Amino acid sequence: MTSIYETAMGSDFGRLQPELRDYFGEAAGSGRSGVGRGVFDVAGCPAWFARPAFRLTALENAFFPEYSDDVPFTIRNYPHVDPFGRPALTARRELDFGGTVRVFEDTTSLQDGVLTDYVGKHRRMATLLSCSATPEGRIRMVSSQTRVFAGVRIPLPDAVGALAYVEQWWDDDAGRFRIKTRVVHRQLGTLLVYAGAFDYTLEDFDGVLPAEAQPQRWEERV
Repeated sequence: MTSIYETAMGSDFGRLQPELRDYFGEAAGSGRSGVGRGVFDVAGCPAWFARPAFRLTALENAFFPEYSDDVPFTIRNYPHVDPFGRPALTARRELDFGGTVRVFEDTTSLQDGVLTDYVGKHRRMATLLSCSATPEGRIRMVSSQTRVFAGVRIPLPDAVGALAYVEQWWDDDAGRFRIKTRVVHRQLGTLLVYAGAFDYTLEDFDGVLPAEAQPQRWEERV
C-alpha cells in the first residue's frame, strides 16, 4: 500500500527530496510510526486580537493563543485506516511554552484521491489539503475550503476563513528536517505561525492508535 501523500501527489511525489519521500512515504499497515523532536524558532499567534478566540480553540486541541521563541515540540505521526475504511495519518503535536503545554492534533484521510484534514480533538473543522513539490524538492501543502461540522456542514468561504501554508524540507547542512507554517486570513493577516527544525525517527507500530492520539469524535463527511 502506498502512503496517502504518494497517492494524492502521483508522479509529483517522486520529485521530493529522498528524506521527504521517506518521511511522507509511510502507509497504513507498514508497521511503523514516526516521532519528531525539535525546537520551533517561533510559534504561536502573533495577532493579539485573535488570542481570545484561540484560547477557546486551544480547548479543542487546535489553534493556541501563546506566542514565543524557542519552543520545544514533539510530533508523532501514525499511519492507519480510519473508522470509515479510509487510509489516514493522525498527527499529534505537543508544544512546550514553559508553563503551558499545547496540543495540536489532526487526521488527514484520503478518499477518491483527495486529502481532507480534520482538525481538533472532535474533528469538527475540516480543510481540503493539496500537496506539491517545489523546484528544490521541498513539499508544499495548502489547506483551503474550510468546513465546520456543528451538527450540519457549514462551508466557510476562503474570504471569511483562513488559508494554511506549510513547507517542509531536509536541511543537508544541519542533518535535520525544517518546517515553516503560516495560517493567514486575507483581511487580518497572519494568525498562527510556527517554524523550526527537528530530528525524526521511526518506531514499531501495530496500526492501532494509542489512547492519547484517539480523537473524541471521528468525522466521515468531506
